[in-house]
Amino acid sequence: MLLPPILALALGYLLGSIPFGLILTRAAGAGDLRAIGSGNIGATNVLRTGRRDLAAATLVLDALKGTAAVLAAGALFGGSAAQAAALGALLGHMFPVWLGFRGGKGVATYLGCAMGVSIVAALAFAAAWLLTAALTRLSSAGALVACMVTPMALLALGQPSAALIFLVMAALVWIRHRANIERLIAGTEPRIGQKAAEKLGQSG
Repeated sequence: MLLPPILALALGYLLGSIPFGLILTRAAGAGDLRAIGSGNIGATNVLRTGRRDLAAATLVLDALKGTAAVLAAGALFGGSAAQAAALGALLGHMFPVWLGFRGGKGVATYLGCAMGVSIVAALAFAAAWLLTAALTRLSSAGALVACMVTPMALLALGQPSAALIFLVMAALVWIRHRANIERLIAGTEPRIGQKAAEKLGQSG
């Protein structure tokens, strides 16, 4: 009984640990992503290279690897194992063994996993992110709120085991965002469009 979830967790980890951000930036000649900005491999840090196309591709691929992990594990080992694959994919993205366990913050992969488990929960994530980001103009706040809304949506949909897994995953995302949380508390977290506005003001 324990073997399917263990195999699903391992499958999810392997898929989740594919560092698309690093692969894309290297292939495009944008340098070593780990030496830029925060040093993580997610889309936000890819954006710091100035390549919005690469950042968008990283965001999509990081989400899809979570979806692929959930769907593949569900097909191979059953629905309950798919939830273990979701956790594995997030852990793989955050702590890839190939990169010395230094990965991304996991928001896109979290959303991708939610898409694989429940489209409705994924839509709840998207709605929560958009609403929070629109009200606060803080992308990190949107991500943190959305990750907490998702397990509540899963619970409301009658999926308590999935809700528990995604609650654990949300806690991991929050831990990885601890620096952002400190800046949010201090009121120093950059707002959406702030840096672009500052550059425009400097050039004017």
